[in-house]
Amino acid sequence: MNPTLIIIEKEIRDGLRNRWVLAVTLLLAALALSLGFLGSAPTGTVKVDPLTVTVVSLSSLSIFLVPLIAMLLSYDAIVGEIERGTMALLLSHPVARWQVVVGKFFGHLAILAIATFFGYGLAGLALQMAHGGVDFSTWMPFLFLILASILLGACFLSIGYLISAIVRERATAAGIAIGVWLFLVVIYDMVLLGALVADQGKLITAPLLNLILMFNPTDVYRLLNLTGYENVAMFAGMAGLSEQARIPMPVLFGVQSLWIIVPFALAALAFHRRAL
Repeated sequence: MNPTLIIIEKEIRDGLRNRWVLAVTLLLAALALSLGFLGSAPTGTVKVDPLTVTVVSLSSLSIFLVPLIAMLLSYDAIVGEIERGTMALLLSHPVARWQVVVGKFFGHLAILAIATFFGYGLAGLALQMAHGGVDFSTWMPFLFLILASILLGACFLSIGYLISAIVRERATAAGIAIGVWLFLVVIYDMVLLGALVADQGKLITAPLLNLILMFNPTDVYRLLNLTGYENVAMFAGMAGLSEQARIPMPVLFGVQSLWIIVPFALAALAFHRRAL
């Protein structure tokens, strides 16, 4: 069997054995159900499908939660193995370093994808059944949310791998990972908002704002989810933003893909040059 596939299988087995998949699935499902039932209380009077409300709520929650889970999975993926001495043992077998990185990355991505799909998916089914039955015609925005959340997790997995490939200690990797998560999820948008308020439209034009948003994968995720479907954008109060942003969906997917590919490629290069 291909060494990469063996490593992918090993990472998935480890995630199942360590209850990572189960824990993350239950966490995501519980939060999705909570937000769904709490947020869908007024949907009967305004004739809005409960899944639409859930997409809006989960989009905001996933920006905080999914990147954090991805960072926890990946921050010690390389440096942790090196500290424990298992990386040297693994590389003593006929396996290339790039195969190790690719295998571990896709193994962790599979864990995150399984947990996200089943956690959010089961919550969506339960929510619709509680409101009169399953209607698959309203599922496109919700499935799109799941896909975008997996892509967002992949972005932060790549960033976590880059951190893990560069630093020398697990504790350092953990500190940097939390700092990067905090900056991209919280501080970046706070600084941008402050700059917009201070600028009052003088220097930061709409095209420049679009460019600035592309430098943060969480903002790309937000644009994908909250402006991708008209009913979701209207309920989220972002219909105006979707008109102003005018960023085509393929461009948003392309930028999100670059946030996965570039950090991962740098991580593979750093690990290739690293002395064990």
